[in-house]
Amino acid sequence: MTTILKLEHIQKYYGSEGSITQAIQDISFGVEQGEFLGIMGTSGSGKTTLLNCISTIDTVSAGHIYLEGTDVTALKPKSLARFRRENLGFVFQDFNLLDTLTISENIALALTINKVPARAVDSRVSDIAKKLNITDILHKYPYHVSGGQKQRCACARAIVNNPKLLLADEPTGALDSHSSQMLLSTMQSIHEQLHTTILMVTHDAFTASYADRILFLQDGKIFTELHKGTDSRTDFFHKILNVLTVMGGGQSHVY
Repeated sequence: MTTILKLEHIQKYYGSEGSITQAIQDISFGVEQGEFLGIMGTSGSGKTTLLNCISTIDTVSAGHIYLEGTDVTALKPKSLARFRRENLGFVFQDFNLLDTLTISENIALALTINKVPARAVDSRVSDIAKKLNITDILHKYPYHVSGGQKQRCACARAIVNNPKLLLADEPTGALDSHSSQMLLSTMQSIHEQLHTTILMVTHDAFTASYADRILFLQDGKIFTELHKGTDSRTDFFHKILNVLTVMGGGQSHVY
């Protein structure tokens, strides 16, 4: 397997001398191409900070992040926007769709920004819409569709450029249980059919059970990790709950 993402001794500090908060403490790990990695932790564990550093939204205080051999931490500010457009896809909790554009136009926006020819844009939007089962809502506006449909649209927009890495930050956080299951099934299909490498931050054990491997963060450090291996998703889910209980963050809400 090829390691597509590699983190080496990442540290992140906030504040100034005399009042410094260490959000991430010497974290190192790799992500294999085509892997679905989950990152879990309670509020304040450092999981969102870590995701922001990987996505280049934030900078590290020390250490290096490599995506396909490119040292992301060494990129100049002018290069970062282009790097994000060409290599990363994002799925956020609050969808981040533009209400003035149709679903089709929202998905196409990522391609238009990258100056993809119009004919190719239409073809790729149609293709990804079929894969995610949203063809029948392409002509609608975001305020006319359900939360689950909005999030599938956000997924389509995130992967229409064939990113090297799909980053998902609490993707089910704003959805009910039914819509969450639909979205997770969609992400699983993206992972299995398109072999997309996914890194997902979540605090929810059910959501995390869709991943191949999970890193658990506590106080800015890796507490432990779990591999699904040959486990069923149900068995993996219960193992996740056990780890959360040991960490002091056991969850009682189970779908």
